[in-house]
Amino acid sequence: MKKTLGERLFDYGNILFLVLLSIVTLYPLLYILIASVSDPAYVAQARGIMLLPKNFTLDAYNMVFKNPMIITSYLNTLFYVVVGTTLNIVLTSLGAYALSRKNVLWKNFIMFMIVFTMFFEGGLIPLYLLVSELNMIDTRWALILPTAVSAFNLIIMRTAFQGIPDSLEESARIDGANDFTILFKIILPLSLPVVAVMVLFYGVYHWNSWFHAMIFLQNRELFPVQLILREILIANDTSSMTTGVSAVDAMPIGETVKYATIVVATLPILCLYPFLQKYFVKGVMIGGIKG
Repeated sequence: MKKTLGERLFDYGNILFLVLLSIVTLYPLLYILIASVSDPAYVAQARGIMLLPKNFTLDAYNMVFKNPMIITSYLNTLFYVVVGTTLNIVLTSLGAYALSRKNVLWKNFIMFMIVFTMFFEGGLIPLYLLVSELNMIDTRWALILPTAVSAFNLIIMRTAFQGIPDSLEESARIDGANDFTILFKIILPLSLPVVAVMVLFYGVYHWNSWFHAMIFLQNRELFPVQLILREILIANDTSSMTTGVSAVDAMPIGETVKYATIVVATLPILCLYPFLQKYFVKGVMIGGIKG
């Protein structure tokens, strides 16, 4: 159908608005990338918008990767993401499967208690006391086990499992399949979009997590990269990366090192997201179809 003048103007207005919104959203990321590869003196003196790097250099990145704590914290974060996300997916899948089956004893009460934790929680002090009583203070498990299952993600996955026809489970049981076989060979393969969304949710959470690390960890050898990044940005501590640089040059070089550290800390998630994007909207919609 031929659009009227008002409809065309509305479409053009939407396009213009979305383009401007994209620019406003993307420019801070572009600015950080440009500043990280520009001459430190130019970055220190620059005012306003930067669209292209000046005197392209990778010195800031060389300084970042010369810092042993960056490499160590990066490996720590990879451990937290891989192990934590794997445990999250396994436990969330088991809980969602059990709560999505019919005739499960006290299913509604258990679901109510899980939803209750989304609105009311003990707070930081009881959590710290619990982690301390379990002897997990200053261990890697303090960042993984207390957040092993997200109530919100559990509800999404449970709702998705409820949308799978019961006839598939009944046919599998007739063939002698048990609950683990049904879950891992039937339910999960049919729920890959939701699983991909859960991987993205949990993975991004672990990658960006720093608060629990700040509370539960004292050993710097266990720090995730985001906690090191926080120290660099908030404490303004780039001295370990600018050793051998004159005091006059240390400040502008320190600024570009901060930008380079931000890029290093966020680049993996930015690279991973496009591969999961096609599952993202579909998975969330599947999880919200049936209550």
